[in-house]
Amino acid sequence: MSNSDRIDSQKAPEPVGLYPHARRVGNLLFLSGVGPRERGSKKIPGVELDAQGNIVSYDLETQCHSVFRNVRYILEEAGSSWDRLVDVTVYLTDMKKDFPTYNRLWAEYFKDVPTPPCRTTLGITALPTPIAIELKCVATIGD
Repeated sequence: MSNSDRIDSQKAPEPVGLYPHARRVGNLLFLSGVGPRERGSKKIPGVELDAQGNIVSYDLETQCHSVFRNVRYILEEAGSSWDRLVDVTVYLTDMKKDFPTYNRLWAEYFKDVPTPPCRTTLGITALPTPIAIELKCVATIGD
């Protein structure tokens, strides 16, 4: 892989493992899982943790705004954009409680996009950091 295929955002949160924010393959951009964390900080928007790092409470709406912002950062720094997303896989740690809020915000964020991306939403038991949502995205890039 040449370095030109690898995208490392200067605005999105640092990866929690050995992987890039995204990779370009032809005219497709594949994003690694993106959560709501903030770059350069241990604080997670909308999450309250106890002294042991366990989730005490969280605000999914705040996390959604943050994760969507992080996805935009990566897309734009790579030369793509929000309206060029073609497929999104969403991971929620509490599908029953959080899906209505997430689905409402999704509709708000994509209301002006002529052809919104395909979407799959999965309920899972946990994510690698104390977050309630993560997005895995594919977008087009270039001509």
